[in-house]
Amino acid sequence: MIASYASGVSRVSLLGDTIGDNFDCTVARCSDREALVDRPSGHRWTYSQVRTEVDAMAHGLLAAGIGKGDRVGIWAPNCPEWLFTQYATAKIGAILVTINPAYQSSELEYVLKAAGIRLLVAAESFKTSDYAAIISHVRSRCTTLERVVLIGSPEWDALPVRSGAASLLAGKQATLSPDDPINIQYTSGTTGFPKGATLSHHNILNNGYFVGELCGYTEADRICLPVPLYHCFGMVMGNLAATSHGACLVYPAPSFEPAATLSAVAQERCTSLYGVPTMFIAMLAHMSSPEPDFQPHDLSSLRTGIMAGSPCPVEVMKQVVERMGMTEVTICYGMTETSPVSAQTWADDTLERRVSTVGRVHPHLEVKIIDPDTGLTVPRGTPGELCIRGYSVMLGYWEQPDKTAEVIDQARWMHTEDVAVMDPEGYLNITGRIKDMVIRGGENVYPREIEEFLYTHPDILDAQVIGVPDARYGEELCAWVRLRPGASELTAEALRDYAVGKLAHYKIPRYVHVVEEFPMTVTGKVRKVEMRERSVELLGLGAAVVGTYA
Repeated sequence: MIASYASGVSRVSLLGDTIGDNFDCTVARCSDREALVDRPSGHRWTYSQVRTEVDAMAHGLLAAGIGKGDRVGIWAPNCPEWLFTQYATAKIGAILVTINPAYQSSELEYVLKAAGIRLLVAAESFKTSDYAAIISHVRSRCTTLERVVLIGSPEWDALPVRSGAASLLAGKQATLSPDDPINIQYTSGTTGFPKGATLSHHNILNNGYFVGELCGYTEADRICLPVPLYHCFGMVMGNLAATSHGACLVYPAPSFEPAATLSAVAQERCTSLYGVPTMFIAMLAHMSSPEPDFQPHDLSSLRTGIMAGSPCPVEVMKQVVERMGMTEVTICYGMTETSPVSAQTWADDTLERRVSTVGRVHPHLEVKIIDPDTGLTVPRGTPGELCIRGYSVMLGYWEQPDKTAEVIDQARWMHTEDVAVMDPEGYLNITGRIKDMVIRGGENVYPREIEEFLYTHPDILDAQVIGVPDARYGEELCAWVRLRPGASELTAEALRDYAVGKLAHYKIPRYVHVVEEFPMTVTGKVRKVEMRERSVELLGLGAAVVGTYA
C-alpha cells in the first residue's frame, strides 16, 4: 500500500521560492530579531545583519568570477562563515559542495576533482588536521581549482564586497529557478567511492521548511545546533528550518561537545536541540557526572528537538523526554538523497509512537514498502524495502547517471535499501538495512531488534550488532557494547544468561566485544563495515570468510 500524509500540515503548499528569495522574505519580516549566535566567538547577528554579511559575500563571489552553476566547496567545521557561504552561493546560483571536515588528502582531492570545484572556502585547520597544508599538497593535481580562501585569513577578509550594487545581486537572483541544482553532498562512501547527491533549491528549502512546520517553529524559537553543517542535518534541518520560520540558530561549538552544548541550551534559553543518538547519550552521561563540583544545567527552556541520523534507541528517547524535558521531541528519518527527511513524528504523537517509530511520511511525499526480490508492494505489517517519491528526491548523483539509475527507478521512486514496516495507521518502523541483515542458519536477523533489546541491560550504555562469518551457520551475531561507568566486565556468557527466555536462541549474540567507543563517521553514524572487518581479525575468523566477506 502506498501512503501519503493526511494532516493539516499536508494542506500547506510547497514553497515555490529559491533559497535566497525565501531568506529575503524572512529578513523583511524579522529584520531586528536575533538570527544567529556563535558561542565560541560570542558574536550575535540579527536577521538584517546576517543579510548584510550574506550579500557582501555574494557580491564578493561574483567579483571573483563565480556565477550560476559554478561549484564552490566549503571545508570547515561549524562556524558563522559556513552559513554566510551557504546563503551567498544560493543567492547567485553557485552550487555549494559540502566537504566532510573529517576528510584527509585523498578524499579531499577526490571531491575537488569529481565536482569540478572552482573556489574552495576552508578553515585553516580543524582538530589535528592542517587543512592549509593538505590543500597545498593536493592543489596542483586539481585542475579546476582556481582559488582557495582560508577563513580568518586576509584573503577571507578581503573577499566580501560591501559596496556592491543591490540591483546587481537582485538581477542575478531573478534569473534563478527553484529547480536549479544548488547543493552537492557526497555520501559517506562506505562501499566504493562517495557519490555526490545533487539537490535543488526546491528539494532542500521545502524539506527544511516542513521539518520546521512539524516541530512547530515560530519566530520565538531558538535552535541549538551541535550537528555538522556540512550534512543535511545541519544545513537543511537546522539552518533552512530556522530561516524559513524566522527562528534563531545557536552554534555551541565547532564540533560536538556535550558540556558546550548543554551550556548553550541553558544560557541561550534554547527551545530546540538537535543530535544523533550518540550525542544525546553523551549529554545524558554528562548530566550524570559524579564530579563533586559539577553544576547541573537549567534545561527548562527546551520543548522540542530532533533525534535523527541513525536508529534512535527507545531507552535513550525516553530519557531525553524525562530528564531533558524535551516533551515534544521528534524523530526524523531520511537520507541525503531525499533532502533528507522523509518521515517524522509529530509533537502530539504519543510517547509510545515517538519511541517506537519514525513517524509518518512527510507532507507532499509518498512512501511504499516493497518486496526487494519482486518489486511488488507488500501489505501493511509486512517488512520490505522502503521507497520514497516526491519533491524531495534528489536530481541525481553528480555526473553519474548510471549510479542514479541504480537507486531511482523510472517511476521516480527512490530505493532506500532500508527495511521498514508500516502499521495500520501509517507509522513507519525502520528495522534495519538490507545489507546489514544477518542470515544465521537460514534465519533472517535484523541487528536493530537485537540492539534495542541490549539497551534494556542495566550495564549497557550503547550497543551495535553486526554479523560475522561462521563455518557452521554462515553468520553469527557479534555485539559491540559500551558499558555504563562503574559496570563490571560483560562476557558473552553473562549476556546469554540475560537473554535466555527473552530472545529466540538464534538472536542471542555469540560474541561480545566491550569498547570505549565505536568507529564513527563525523555525522555520528556507526561504521559497521569497519566493525565487521575488525571483528573478523579480533576473533580470528578469517578461515570462515566466504561470500560477501571474501
